[in-house]
Amino acid sequence: MASSGDWKIPASVQPRPADHAYDLDRALSSVVSLSSRVPEGAFTAEALGSERAGNGVLIGDDGLVVTIGYLVTEAETVWLTTQEGRSVQGHVVGYDAATGFGLVQALGSLDIPALPLGSASGLAVGDPVVMAGAGGRSRSVAARVVARQEFAGYWEYVLDDAIFTAPSHPHWGGAGLIGAGGDLIGIGSLQLQQSSGEARALNMVVPIDLLRPILTDLTTRGRVARPARPWLGLYATEIDGEVVVMGLASRGPAAAADLRAGDTVVEVADSAVTDLAGFFRRVWSLGEAGVAVPLMVRRDGKTVAVTVQSTDRERLLVAPRLH
Repeated sequence: MASSGDWKIPASVQPRPADHAYDLDRALSSVVSLSSRVPEGAFTAEALGSERAGNGVLIGDDGLVVTIGYLVTEAETVWLTTQEGRSVQGHVVGYDAATGFGLVQALGSLDIPALPLGSASGLAVGDPVVMAGAGGRSRSVAARVVARQEFAGYWEYVLDDAIFTAPSHPHWGGAGLIGAGGDLIGIGSLQLQQSSGEARALNMVVPIDLLRPILTDLTTRGRVARPARPWLGLYATEIDGEVVVMGLASRGPAAAADLRAGDTVVEVADSAVTDLAGFFRRVWSLGEAGVAVPLMVRRDGKTVAVTVQSTDRERLLVAPRLH
């Protein structure tokens, strides 16, 4: 997560109204800054901290704001601030770990236009986009799509078709990706370094298309009505065609099963593991949260069998408080 402060995007990469067929400044005004506070003892405070800051995008005239979920997971207080400096308290409506989206309801009028939901389905490599942060043109980036591909995150997360853009926005969390029609087509999640070719930073963006099918569930239930995936509570990376455990959630199932940092995952339920996305998908294929996950790991030159009793991660999280 990048932090906010007194900064501006270099003028050379700021979006220009003349380059867009829609009202650029109106679209950018739909993006708000978001700050949240999480209880010190909350489950995610260990990894994400208790104070978080990023962006959100107003998508409903009723005050509904979409952001990236890690900014608001377990948050007890949320504040939304417009480009003009109007601050309104918000309430966390819902969070979906599978997609990464979070929703916040403004508890007062933001007095800004909502940005309509679009679609990234036709977005292609090379297409111009705007990565919009809270604060208008000086906090936004005129970018292009540099890749559409699968993405696996070390925290047990996979997107089938993530969007990657450059130049990178330095305050990417919850930033809005605006398409050629002036609508919202994605939400910023990460900054990554391109691993091949020209060395440069990229933003990974979650396509807004993934929000549409779950929007009603999130706004009415706070979570999506689907079986919970088995969660292990580990952080893993892919190194030379192998999946290596980098760390463990201190209160997670993997730590309880004595999985260790440095272990290389060789098999999941008798299926060989060669990449991070394949590892997570094989775990999820075994059943719902609570299923036992048999692993074979290589540790200190020996092969060791470890069975992790998975759980539903959301059971460990502090539920949002009503205001």
